[in-house]
Amino acid sequence: MNGISDAVANLHLPFVAALILGGLFAALVAALIGIPVLRLKSDYLAIATLGFAEIIRALISCPQMDRITNGSYGLKNIPGFSSIFTPIIISIICIGIMLLIINSSYGRAFKAIRENEIAAEAMGINLFRHKELSFILSSFFTGIAGGLLAVYMRSIEAKTFQVSLTYNILLMVVIGGIGSVSGSIIGAFLVNCGQEWLRFFDEPLTIAGIHIPLFRTGFRMVIFSILLMLVVLFYRKGIMGNKEFSWHGLGRLIKGLPSRFSHKSKTKDRGGED
Repeated sequence: MNGISDAVANLHLPFVAALILGGLFAALVAALIGIPVLRLKSDYLAIATLGFAEIIRALISCPQMDRITNGSYGLKNIPGFSSIFTPIIISIICIGIMLLIINSSYGRAFKAIRENEIAAEAMGINLFRHKELSFILSSFFTGIAGGLLAVYMRSIEAKTFQVSLTYNILLMVVIGGIGSVSGSIIGAFLVNCGQEWLRFFDEPLTIAGIHIPLFRTGFRMVIFSILLMLVVLFYRKGIMGNKEFSWHGLGRLIKGLPSRFSHKSKTKDRGGED
């Protein structure tokens, strides 16, 4: 980090304080970006936020920011976690705060806007103010997640946060269930672990001297994509949908799996007869 300034290089903060400051800074940037962006809807909102994300990534890696961010080289030699339980405890605290917010009056307003903006506005909910608040809160927790990622990787650079990372996070949420916090956790576990568990598909396979041509670099993602499509096919609203995890619900889900598959097969049979 030859290009970074001494003030930044010698800056030392307690771990928790640094995480909170990172979250607050992300929330501040989100508040400024949200003023023009949140007046858009649907696809235009998604395109605008992705555009701002790319602008910020380009600004961080530009040569003029070398004294602060070390440009495209990023920040290295970041101290790691003192204990494996540290990120777990912080994640549990953040999830607990999220659940408190969701079950508050603000959380109910967020849900009403998600379900039907026109009906929510008719009930007296200020759409822009609550959208802005939701944007700020989500950015705060995203900033904390970015801090945890930096400590885990022990380095951070702009190219880490490419559009593919955004798609990966969206995939976790969609697979788990857009309206469920526990569903997002399950989705994150399945997406990350699934990519690792299927890694053997990228390695050459030879059985009795016969080389299997399908097992090659990149085939892992083909299998992973097929599995994701199957999940989306049988769980249109994600694994959890709008519900939160419970052991009773897990039992009902497992018991209902055979009926789901039989219903799909019957539907296909009827379609073939037609």
